[in-house]
Amino acid sequence: MIDSKKNPRIELKTSECDNYDLLDSGNGLKLENFAGVKIIRPEPKAWWKKDLPENEWQRADAVFDPKTGRWSLKTSIPKTWNMTFGPLTFEARLNDNSKHLGIFPEQSPHWKFIMGKGGQNKNLRLLNLFGYTGASTLSALSAGFSVTHVDASTPSVSWAKKNLELSGMTGKPVRWIVDDAVKFVRREIRRNSRYDAIVLDPPAFGRGPKGEIWKLENNITDLLGECRQLLSDSPEFIIITIYNIEASAIMSANIIRETIGEKGTISCGELSLKHKSSEKILPLSIFSIWEKCSIS
Repeated sequence: MIDSKKNPRIELKTSECDNYDLLDSGNGLKLENFAGVKIIRPEPKAWWKKDLPENEWQRADAVFDPKTGRWSLKTSIPKTWNMTFGPLTFEARLNDNSKHLGIFPEQSPHWKFIMGKGGQNKNLRLLNLFGYTGASTLSALSAGFSVTHVDASTPSVSWAKKNLELSGMTGKPVRWIVDDAVKFVRREIRRNSRYDAIVLDPPAFGRGPKGEIWKLENNITDLLGECRQLLSDSPEFIIITIYNIEASAIMSANIIRETIGEKGTISCGELSLKHKSSEKILPLSIFSIWEKCSIS
């Protein structure tokens, strides 16, 4: 937790995701088990040497080649299969031109946090910006939130809808918005919309559906300041997750403190994955959480 009179304490959170193991990492790669499917992907933060022998790595079912942007299948695995986290079900996919499978297991502490902040009778509203395939959206719906899910990618929103169906949540109160996050937030401000919680997982760089340019270091402070204007009189929390390799947890906490204010609790740290094969921990992203405060 951050006290304005003390130095911040950095928290390390590790994955609690079902059906997932980080088997090994090193030499710029990671070997993972997604619900029985073993894959190898590039990992720029794995600076160390591998722990497992090479024959263990050679048992991977699929390998992503960053030079070609394609997956190489080593066994006859399907290109889609399901994973679970508590009551939630996600479809994992091997898509060419992307090393991502549609689920980020290191973010599972956030999903658990969101599930614990809801309440079926509170009528809480949550805004999920850069919502991707909907893990935070589904977590919030399962906890009783009404959710507005925003992403600039139509395929990602369609994937999130599929995950909603797989999780048996069809009919839950969710709005799907394909739009530039910044433009949507500004329109919501003009409409006097209010939310009790906001989740952001912004990319380091991106383009909106109409070619809008997003650069994290240039845009995140302004966006958080505008998000503050969308908070209800008694907000629950804001979560921001950042994968920019140049950023730090303290940096994200400072931005939260500056733009949202110091009334409430701010925590920050790293999201990571534990190795199954050793004591190593693979850091993957940073986060800050601002919760339960009173806006004045």
